[in-house]
Amino acid sequence: MPDTPPVTLQDVHDAAARIKGVAHRTPVLRSRTLDELVGAEVFLKCENLQRIGAFKFRGAYNAASRLSPAQLAKGIAAYSSGNHAQAVALAARELGTTAVIVMPEDTPRAKLEATAGYGAEIVTYDRYTGDRVAIGVALAAERGLALIPPYEHPHVIAGQGTAALELIEEVGDLDALVVPVGGGGLIAGSATAAKGLLPGIRVVGVEPEAGDDTRRSLAAGHRVSIPVPRTIADGQAADIPGELTFSLNQRLVDDISLVSDDQIGDAMRFAFERLKTVLEPSGASGLAALLAHRVAPLPRRIGVVLSGGNVGAERFAEIIAG
Repeated sequence: MPDTPPVTLQDVHDAAARIKGVAHRTPVLRSRTLDELVGAEVFLKCENLQRIGAFKFRGAYNAASRLSPAQLAKGIAAYSSGNHAQAVALAARELGTTAVIVMPEDTPRAKLEATAGYGAEIVTYDRYTGDRVAIGVALAAERGLALIPPYEHPHVIAGQGTAALELIEEVGDLDALVVPVGGGGLIAGSATAAKGLLPGIRVVGVEPEAGDDTRRSLAAGHRVSIPVPRTIADGQAADIPGELTFSLNQRLVDDISLVSDDQIGDAMRFAFERLKTVLEPSGASGLAALLAHRVAPLPRRIGVVLSGGNVGAERFAEIIAG
């Protein structure tokens, strides 16, 4: 691996300056009940309260705002299962341009409607038979659009890292940081920020049991492809880690924990009933790992990124009902 990583702590600081006043500085939630259940001090970074309801706006805006006026005039393309779609759509609107988003046809309705509501054009595909990257690349080339991928981009990764940067600035030293893993952009950016500020911190990723491509890849020492996961955590239904994100996560991620769909649902219910906050399945996986005691050895002070809250009322009720 090269000596200089593709994303550095300085890149995260630069992203923080660029998104300041545009992205929300989200709150950090504490709960004595949670601390007692887990056996540690837990600090929850509420990215479910970020604009568009997820951390994705940080990276999308950081990347989009760096496009030239000529590129912005032509528009932006992206592919996404939902949250990055909304993020790029809103970033495009904020910057006075247009967005075309490639989305799975089975994307939760709330995410489809929100993306369209921000003014984006939506092109759908079958996630189990179609190649969203190929579709997105072809669409961008055909229309002359700037393509902003959901995680395979240094400016996107640096933007996502600002969530961990803010958390550590607010609460100080942490012994561990627990982060949901899909394509790997959030944990790559978060680990870059966290280990740049606190070299001794342990970074733990969390994947759904059905979608453990990053865990397998880290164990193998190279990227491993799995069948497209079938899990309630649609934002974590990746079949292979990104090449760029994996190169960072190999350096920086200490462990990957796995959680079941039932454990994710339990965490969503706990967040709603005891923390009074709504999480989508992917956004609850880090909390699920703590509640299910899947993080060991147990650190004293733990930061957790609650990555998103974009779930429709009917789907939310169905999941937490068990």
